[in-house]
Amino acid sequence: MARSSHFGTGHTAVTGTAVTYRRPVRRPLAAAVAATLALGTLGACGGGESDAPKVAVNKISAGKVPDYYPADYADLVEAAEKEGGKLTVYSNLGDENMAPIVRDFKKKYGFIKTVSVNELDSDELFQKTLSENAAGSSPADVLISSAATAWADFSARKNTVLEYTSPELKELGDSAQLLPSVYSMSQDPMTIAYNTSLMEKPPTTLTDFADIVTGDEDTFKNKVTVRDPEGSFGFTVTRALTEGNPEAWDDLKRILPLSRPETSSGTQLEKIVSGEYSAGFLISASPAYPVVEDSAGLVKIVFPKDGTVVLPRGIGIAAEAPHPATSKLFLDFALSDEGQRAVAEGGLASYREGVKGEGLHTYQEVVDAVGEDNIIHVKYEQVAKDDAAAWLDRFDGLRK
Repeated sequence: MARSSHFGTGHTAVTGTAVTYRRPVRRPLAAAVAATLALGTLGACGGGESDAPKVAVNKISAGKVPDYYPADYADLVEAAEKEGGKLTVYSNLGDENMAPIVRDFKKKYGFIKTVSVNELDSDELFQKTLSENAAGSSPADVLISSAATAWADFSARKNTVLEYTSPELKELGDSAQLLPSVYSMSQDPMTIAYNTSLMEKPPTTLTDFADIVTGDEDTFKNKVTVRDPEGSFGFTVTRALTEGNPEAWDDLKRILPLSRPETSSGTQLEKIVSGEYSAGFLISASPAYPVVEDSAGLVKIVFPKDGTVVLPRGIGIAAEAPHPATSKLFLDFALSDEGQRAVAEGGLASYREGVKGEGLHTYQEVVDAVGEDNIIHVKYEQVAKDDAAAWLDRFDGLRK
C-alpha cells in the first residue's frame, strides 16, 4: 500500500514573502478545468465565470499566543528564533492547501524566513524519512499525511515521532489526538463526485448511486471511478466505509463491476471534468472543492447520507527534527483558531468549534448535511496483514 491521496510530488520553498513551487510536469487540476471551459464544454452550464466565494480575512495576532498557553511558552518561541527561522515539512498536501497555513504562520512569527514544503505521496513521506535517517539524517521537521495505517505503522516504531503535548489539545478535545503526539490537522470528508452533463440525477446516498449506475449499465460501464484499495489511502477509506456501514458491501457488489480504479483523487477529478468518468465515490473533498468552484456547475459533490467517511489528516513532529522548537510552534499554530482558519482557507475541513466564515469549509458543514450519526470516522490504527489480505480478497472478488 504505497500510493497517495493526491497527485504528484513536488516542492514548495517559501522565503520571505515569495512563494515558489516546483512540481512534476503534469497539467494541474485547475488547468484541466480551465481547458475544459476553453473548449466550450461548459457552454450549456452558463458562462465560464467562477462563483467561488471570497475567503474571509484571517486576522493574525502577530507574536501573541493564547492566554491558555503555558507561562514558559515564551522560552519555546525564543528557542525557535535561535533555530534560524527555517522549517521543512513533508506533506501529502498540494501547495494550494499549504499556502494559507505557511503564509499565516510567517505572519504569526516574523522571524520565520523559510518554510520548505515537500509534497510527497501519503506513504512515501514516511518511507523517505526512515530511509534518510538510516542513511544519516533527514531534513524533515513536520510530517503531514492522511494515510492512517501508515501513520500507525510509523509511530509504532521507536524514535520516529517527537513526544509533544500541544497546549491546543484541551481546547480541541480528545478526538484531536489520533496517536501519541500525532494530531488531527483537519477532518476531511469523502464525497461522491459527478459530472452533471453525464449524470443528470444527483445521487444522495451510496445506495442511490448504485441504483443510478446499475439502472443503465451500458452507459456507465467503465465510467465510474473507485479509489484503488491497493494504496494506503484507498484501503483506509474503503475499509472504513464497510466497517462503519456493512450494508455498503451490497452497494459495492453492484458498483465495482462497472468501475475502474485510480490511485489519486486528483486523477479521478481530472477525468470526471474531462468526461472520461461520469462519477466516482470516496473522493476526498479537499481537492474537490476548488474543482467544483471552478467548473461553473459541471462538477458537483455530495456527502452520502447513508454514511460519509471522514478521514483525519495527521500532523506530527519527526523525532529527529532539525528544528524541533520551530516544529512545535508550527504544530500548535495549525491546531489553533488562527491556524484552523488557514487550514479551512486551504480547502481542508477545519473541525475546531467557532471556525466559520465565507469560503471556509468545516467538519460542521458535513454534520449539517448528513447528521452526526451518519458520519464514519476513520481510526488511526494498525491492521493485521491477514485481516488486510482477507478484506482485499473480498473487495477484489466483487470487481470481477
